[in-house]
Amino acid sequence: MSVAWKIFMLAAVSFLVGSSEYMIAGILDKVASDTGVSLSAAGQLLTAFSLAFAFGTPILMAATARLNRRTLLLYALILFVISNALVVVLPGYGLLLAARVVMALATGVFVVAALTVAARLAPEGKQGAAIATVLMGISASLIAGVPVGRVIAAIYDWKLIFVGIGVLSLLALPIVALSIPRTESEQAVPLRRQLAMMLEPRVALALGITFFWIVGYSTIFTYISPYLLKVAGFSDRLVSLALFGYGIASLVGSKAGGWGTDRWGVAPTLVGGMVLNMLMLTVLSVAAQTTPILVSALLMLWSFFSWSSAPTQQYYLITLAPAASGIMLSLNTSVLQFAMAVGSGLGGFVIDGLSLKAITWIAAVLVAVAAVIAVISLGATGLRFRRGTSQLERRDTNEDIV
Repeated sequence: MSVAWKIFMLAAVSFLVGSSEYMIAGILDKVASDTGVSLSAAGQLLTAFSLAFAFGTPILMAATARLNRRTLLLYALILFVISNALVVVLPGYGLLLAARVVMALATGVFVVAALTVAARLAPEGKQGAAIATVLMGISASLIAGVPVGRVIAAIYDWKLIFVGIGVLSLLALPIVALSIPRTESEQAVPLRRQLAMMLEPRVALALGITFFWIVGYSTIFTYISPYLLKVAGFSDRLVSLALFGYGIASLVGSKAGGWGTDRWGVAPTLVGGMVLNMLMLTVLSVAAQTTPILVSALLMLWSFFSWSSAPTQQYYLITLAPAASGIMLSLNTSVLQFAMAVGSGLGGFVIDGLSLKAITWIAAVLVAVAAVIAVISLGATGLRFRRGTSQLERRDTNEDIV
């Protein structure tokens, strides 16, 4: 098997494990009905997943640093298969919540290990493309996984989704074992060093962009299916179609964000994307009960501008500490998952205390906060952005954060 196919295989398995996180948002109303809990309580299934991913993954990666990466991939995949089986067989909301925590830990370890292996397998100068391919698998889980899960849950029992994911992951085990070579373990980055970097003022401010942007995103994404059903008045079929359009727009937006960063620079792409994201949420809040075509179009535009910030923000964080780019991206992933958890919890609080319709207004305010932080952060870093390139030039002589 060629290197390209090995990396593609890692991306395909990453699609499976990524689906385990995002798919729950597409079937939240059905899970709530089946387990006998409220929508806000069901939303905590995503909260628990994100919290376990955010805090558990760095600890487990540090604890397993001595394992070779192929072994780590296999252990994570086995745990992932077990967690899917637990979701299917365990009764009740509490045990389902526990199974989601186990699933999150397995997912986090597999994704981080897959990114590391892909970078090591790739030829010199192709590491970035290899990482992007694996990330594309995770993005595809949002594009296809959520709407496909919705369709399956509309016809059959929602637990069948996790049966399918578990079986496919089980079949992937021998493929991973036979195709991925032994990759040496790596030196662990102490958690105290990661925490020290996170607390450095410039890094903390930049990570604040991710936090508020994703909290706003997660506040509505977690409850997107109930929102479309109850507020916009969509049918099950229209929800599935809208989610397909949403997923495609997220992929195109991510690509457009990368292109815009190279073409216009970080500042206009990042801040502009945040502002347009906020505007789409505001318009959606006003037009939520108009026509399905308009609501679907606004949903796609929101998805496009929301995900356009992803590559730009990651690039911006790397420029703050080029010598520690891996740590910066790891910190960003942890903050992102923590923000997903906060957004899910906040969305549930808003639904219980205000209304389901209010989540888009709250999300718009949070994204506006992220845009303001972005302006402050970009100014505080002492950087200027040259039109036509993503290259950054410092106005000061401070050394990079290491």
